[in-house]
Amino acid sequence: MHMADALLSPPVGGAMWAASAGTIAYCSAKLGKELDDRKVPLMGVLGAFLFAAQMINFSIPGTGSSGHLSGGLLLTILLGPCAAFLTIASVLVVQALFFADGGLLALGCNIFNLGFFPAFVVFPFFYSKLIGPDPSRSRLTAVTVISAIIGLQLGPFAVVLETVCSGISSLPFSTFALLMQPIHLAIGLIEGVVTVAVVSFVHKARPDILKAGCTAPYSGNGTMGNLLLAFLACAVISAAGFSLFASKEPDGLEWAIARATGKAELKSDGQGVHGALAALQAKSAWFPDYDFRKSAEAVAAPSPGSNAHDRKVNPGTSVAGIVGTLLTLLLAFLIGLLLKRKNHTAS
Repeated sequence: MHMADALLSPPVGGAMWAASAGTIAYCSAKLGKELDDRKVPLMGVLGAFLFAAQMINFSIPGTGSSGHLSGGLLLTILLGPCAAFLTIASVLVVQALFFADGGLLALGCNIFNLGFFPAFVVFPFFYSKLIGPDPSRSRLTAVTVISAIIGLQLGPFAVVLETVCSGISSLPFSTFALLMQPIHLAIGLIEGVVTVAVVSFVHKARPDILKAGCTAPYSGNGTMGNLLLAFLACAVISAAGFSLFASKEPDGLEWAIARATGKAELKSDGQGVHGALAALQAKSAWFPDYDFRKSAEAVAAPSPGSNAHDRKVNPGTSVAGIVGTLLTLLLAFLIGLLLKRKNHTAS
């Protein structure tokens, strides 16, 4: 669901940049007053875990499409809305800048679509109201899966609206929506199952994390060393190993675009804002398409800002995964560290 710049006009892209920047500012201010010290390393590790998980596309049977974990609900359950939103933003910034996964003009849309809806709509208005203080296994499963599905309906619908508002005539509202919503229903179901598995694991290891809610400090004694190591190990193994076997089929957004237009992807005219941001991204991307940068003679350069999920199995993917995992870990951890220092200074 990483949008490319070709799907957006500069006014819509700019407006969503402003919306995401405003939400980031709100989250930073709120966390600056209440951030639990032990949440800082968890932000870094979960950011790394999400980056690695998003490299693994799974096939959607019978569709010729694939999907990957969006992770918004999972991170919100474990971190609370504000910390989750900042962590998701960290993941998407690293993906766009260093891997050309999602456009720079579209970065505001991608942060908002993947972060805002699960953190500030689904979690407070559905998940939190239904899950209860001590849910049974069946209740946890049902509420989490349904919440994930709702989040994976709101985000794609926002993609449709943003594209239509941008005047992309080849993707009319009804056609695009009728393709986007059902395919992301299937992706949401799988995301819900994965989220249940991870939340259940955390519930056994550190139940106080789940009981802390949005702002309350973690109540358990001691460090979270074992839990952090478990997530970090999963991130490294996924990024370096499992990513090599990710589905090569187009993801839900690419699949819907191809069905609606008959083209694998839409391309901008390369002029104005689109051209300038494409050139910037081409320079900043260390591993375009999650692979070693190739010379023009070896292979045609990937289109900056396109969804980068159709990858060949090669060592470059493993190296890109490890580098991206570490970059996301560092960025999310630094954000948490800066907010923690702001909290201590204010107090």
